[in-house]
Amino acid sequence: MADEALFLLLHSEMVAGLYRAAEQGEGENGRCTTKLESMGFRVGQGLIERFTRDTARFKDELDIMKFICKDFWTTVFKKQIDNLRTNHQGIYVLQDNKFRLLTQMSAGKQYLEHAPKYLAFTCGLIRGGLSNLGIKSIVTAEVSSMPACK
Repeated sequence: MADEALFLLLHSEMVAGLYRAAEQGEGENGRCTTKLESMGFRVGQGLIERFTRDTARFKDELDIMKFICKDFWTTVFKKQIDNLRTNHQGIYVLQDNKFRLLTQMSAGKQYLEHAPKYLAFTCGLIRGGLSNLGIKSIVTAEVSSMPACK
């Protein structure tokens, strides 16, 4: 439980620190999202290396996505993805109805516009993990109601 609280605090401070620096003229707001995504990418690569060290090779892309939704997500966020959908043409939609990084600020709709900056790190995390598993991907996040995200 303590490690989860530390991760949530670290993530919040990373986001706040980068955007605070941007407001003080040390960078652009658009670059903050890119920096967060890059940090997540590197962390995702490292985590996947560690998590798949003793597992057998995956058969196909769907097996990799199932691994991301079950094992990877459970290890990082302490719960599985609530829903995985695919069109069987390379597009996957992962849905978390109670995303941990958004639950702290999900009190109202006024924070909906700030949600994307709290999801950039996670997009990088997924993209980095997929990259290390041999899948080039574009990962985007969408929030229509807090704390759910796709």
